[in-house]
Amino acid sequence: MSLRRLVPCLLLALSAACADSPLGPGGAAPDSLKVLPRALSEGEQRVVASSNRFAFDLFRSINTRFADTNIFISPLSASFALGMTMNGADGETYVGMTQALRILETDQAAINAAYRDLIDLLLELDPSVDMRIANAIWYRNGFPFHQSFLDTVSHYFDARVAGLNFTDPATLTRINAWVDTATAGKIPKVLDAIDDGLVMLLMNAIYFKGSWRSQFDPDNTHDAPFATERGSSYTARMMHLETQEVALASVNGAVAVDLPYGRAAFTMTAILPPAGIDVDFFIQSLDQPRWNAIIGALHQTKGDVYLPKFTMKWEDTLNSDLKSMGMEDAFCEGCADFTRMSPLGDALFIDFVKQNTFVNVNEEGTEAAAVTTVGIGVTSAPPSIRFDRPFVFVIRERLTGTILFIGKVAVPISAS
Repeated sequence: MSLRRLVPCLLLALSAACADSPLGPGGAAPDSLKVLPRALSEGEQRVVASSNRFAFDLFRSINTRFADTNIFISPLSASFALGMTMNGADGETYVGMTQALRILETDQAAINAAYRDLIDLLLELDPSVDMRIANAIWYRNGFPFHQSFLDTVSHYFDARVAGLNFTDPATLTRINAWVDTATAGKIPKVLDAIDDGLVMLLMNAIYFKGSWRSQFDPDNTHDAPFATERGSSYTARMMHLETQEVALASVNGAVAVDLPYGRAAFTMTAILPPAGIDVDFFIQSLDQPRWNAIIGALHQTKGDVYLPKFTMKWEDTLNSDLKSMGMEDAFCEGCADFTRMSPLGDALFIDFVKQNTFVNVNEEGTEAAAVTTVGIGVTSAPPSIRFDRPFVFVIRERLTGTILFIGKVAVPISAS
């Protein structure tokens, strides 16, 4: 693994020495949250389970295209953006989207309600963490969309909805400004232009900023080697958390540590693959059951944590990954079914799903942002040829080329 391709990882050394209180340099950590403020509904549990299955499947798919390269994605942001879009899909297109998102629930209203409740829960769970979720739909003025679709997405996803002039340069500026604000300036722009064939943009933005419950002392940060899979070495700025109470797991040679933020509702779980196992190979086996095994093995112990500081910006189009996960119809120009989105929905298709992300991990904590953009395109309509002025017509035998009749219509006179 190179520092440039860092999937958050760590060097962990257990120490016999101990410190009873997980205090950061700034003082005592806030009280830890032990339980959720309310029990998750069955719908929310299904959405979370689906979202996590989607997370690992999407991550593994993307990783096959980014060997030896950094990756940082937000499956939740993609799930929100596609969840909004799914409200406009019907038939096999809808089925394919639920399959790709790993959603087992079939009732759209129940899915929407679970998304709505999950958004509220995440935003309200820990006031000591800055957590923001924003959704928006921008559509081309004059293109017909069902008001019921716009109202549903606005209600359940708290989405801003606006019809704009997509040919006006100010529209691009406005959309990128919304992104900049929603991500606290960490992702200032996601679009360089709005293509002529686009009629709608569905966007989700997530911003997160949390301080470690046990902060790393900057005085302990030092240069240290970081070995890559291919034998080269980089110098990393290695942070050091000395002899703290941490949640540690060791499963089949893989070592994980759970580093909480704020009141411990949000955490970073960093996983070091078994010695001698390539991280890309390890990722291919990292699925929901293996993740559950790692999380289930976490236990409190005293230890030293060495974690490199890193900052990463990442962006990519996810079309091929989502197609491989079951969403082929949604991207199919001429066969996608978005008739619940528009009366012209059989001419609509997903042109692209793009994600832009940012993350900064330092001694104080972590700042991260993601924007997922779903671009809806319209199939090029067949040319409209209107014989509404004088024209010539020929009656012929096609195979021999023999012309039987030829004429001109200067005034259309109908037989009575």
